[in-house]
Amino acid sequence: MQKSNKPAGFIEYAPGEQAWRAVHADGYFVIHCVWIGITGLGLGSQLIRRCIEDAVTLGKKGVAVVTNMDTSWAPGPDIFLKNGFQHVEDAPYSFQLYVYKLNRDHSDLYFPNNWVQRLVRFSEGLTILRTHQCPYLEIATQNVIEAAEKVGIQPKIMHIHDRSQLMELSPTPYGVFHVICNGELISYHRLTPHSFAKKLSMLYAKS
Repeated sequence: MQKSNKPAGFIEYAPGEQAWRAVHADGYFVIHCVWIGITGLGLGSQLIRRCIEDAVTLGKKGVAVVTNMDTSWAPGPDIFLKNGFQHVEDAPYSFQLYVYKLNRDHSDLYFPNNWVQRLVRFSEGLTILRTHQCPYLEIATQNVIEAAEKVGIQPKIMHIHDRSQLMELSPTPYGVFHVICNGELISYHRLTPHSFAKKLSMLYAKS
């Protein structure tokens, strides 16, 4: 969406069977992100309504979204509540699942329930668990690598190549990027190299 040759905003969504979010949402559209460059015109709501219209046209069960109020890397819930979405359930690290129902039954829409066990798999060292879904993940990954070098740690980069891997490994609903140190999640979004280095120094000082 553009206005006066300036990018005004965009929405990204995918069928639940192919979504880059750790949520069971077969038959739904799953919104990955909504970005608005020109505020005050209701463009975010327009984009969400267009997604709902596509869901109706294509016979989907509805539209789902993973929200988080603690970071701008995932959308907040307010705009979805404004547009008729309903809260389904919560997950650790302030993640929530919302749905716009096109029928009454949405019992088949849910988060995995083994988040703690997923982190245990990464109990040794520093792991960057990432996908190639978003171009901003490149700089996010490089910031971790730079921070690790400053602290004297060699990170392991583990690439998630498809949804089945994501659904098995992702330690939060966000799915596409996580930094895990000795079994502890230290970030699921981009931080500056300085912020990452500070977190890593604190964690290794405790060990």
